[in-house]
Amino acid sequence: MQTGLQGRDLISTQDWTKSEIDTVIDVALDLKRRRALGEKHALLDDKVLAMLFFFSSTRTRASFEAGVAQLGGHAQFIESRTTQISHGDTPKEIGEILGRYNDGLAIRQVDWGVGNDYQRAVAEASRVPVLNMQCDLYHPFQVLADLLTIIEHKGDPRGLTINVSYAYASSYQKPLSVPQSLILLMTRFGANVRLTRPPEFKLMPDIVAQAENNARTAGGSFEVLEDFDAGFRDADVVYPKSWGCMLTTDDLEESARIGAQYSDWIADERRMALAKPDAIYMHCLPADRGVEVTDAVIDGPNSVVYDEAENRLHVQKAVMALTM
Repeated sequence: MQTGLQGRDLISTQDWTKSEIDTVIDVALDLKRRRALGEKHALLDDKVLAMLFFFSSTRTRASFEAGVAQLGGHAQFIESRTTQISHGDTPKEIGEILGRYNDGLAIRQVDWGVGNDYQRAVAEASRVPVLNMQCDLYHPFQVLADLLTIIEHKGDPRGLTINVSYAYASSYQKPLSVPQSLILLMTRFGANVRLTRPPEFKLMPDIVAQAENNARTAGGSFEVLEDFDAGFRDADVVYPKSWGCMLTTDDLEESARIGAQYSDWIADERRMALAKPDAIYMHCLPADRGVEVTDAVIDGPNSVVYDEAENRLHVQKAVMALTM
């Protein structure tokens, strides 16, 4: 248990030690139990979290607002278009000013090539912790919830085969942040991680290199596959979701055309049958039903997507309680 996390930013799980992440999971489990038992836990009494959104959200906004309230504090929702950011407020000014008004500052900014740099610039100027609600590179709270869910359903991740896979989606070209954060975090816990994707849908080379190093350090493995079915075979955890081919093209329409070549990359009953019988299906949501995944899989007995979504609440409360 690490006790010196007050004031720490969380922009990527790579910035925290494994021991610090273990502490988050321990505290999340405790807070989850306390909520289930109806025990009050006003650990952030009179504290305020500013939540700056550049993009819309369902689970992220709802879970952060509910979490702060359950911890006895207040969440301040700020939609970026209602601010003066477009008229000149710089990241330094946002960090300096909102950091003086509030006790924590959470940001969702996923523009490719912009989001992570923006958050780190705000964090450099802020006197309070900056929490990454998702950027173009990382989605730390989602993968902390994923880790907690895997532990609850499968036990210690060490030695588990976890398939982080591309899946087709027609809705929009989604960020790389979830698969990149997944391969970084799961390799730190000794899992055997597969990254399964078409050749055009690579992740950032330095992120892949970090995942390879994490696997060597933790005693697990990391491999890259380009066969959708092979990724499912004998897996303990399957996590097929869509992302854009940003490293192949910066043209979103071209990315969509490339993705259309892989419309058969869908998590269906036949693919799930390739995994272990007790394998769990995961997705950060929202999923493109009938495109990324069939109803029979996402609503089936192996799906843990709602437990996964609930755990966003608990890990976020843990990090806020530890850092704010």
